[in-house]
Amino acid sequence: MVVRIRFRRGPRVERRKGKNSRLAWVAAGLLTLGSVCCLILGMWRLGVDFGWAGEFVFPAESFFSHWQVWMVSALLIHMASWKLNRYGKPAEAPAVVESQPQKTEKKFAANA
Repeated sequence: MVVRIRFRRGPRVERRKGKNSRLAWVAAGLLTLGSVCCLILGMWRLGVDFGWAGEFVFPAESFFSHWQVWMVSALLIHMASWKLNRYGKPAEAPAVVESQPQKTEKKFAANA
């Protein structure tokens, strides 16, 4: 005996550019916030080194107690956010060049 199982056809997989643009925009927005947080932590640690701020949240012996780590991570996260924003940008229609109207000189007769 042969049993055949037939499944219904699901949604068709599309091959178009920018399918996940909305998700990319959401991720880029969240990564931007993360980048700002890393930048603030880096500036805080730099302030601790100069004696302008109080004690830092991480102990001095840990890897995360260096301001360079926070600044580089802020830069890398911001670059990832920038790339996701570019991916999520909708495709723009080609620019339409409008012909500019010709300027006409108006000469007025002097009333004498």
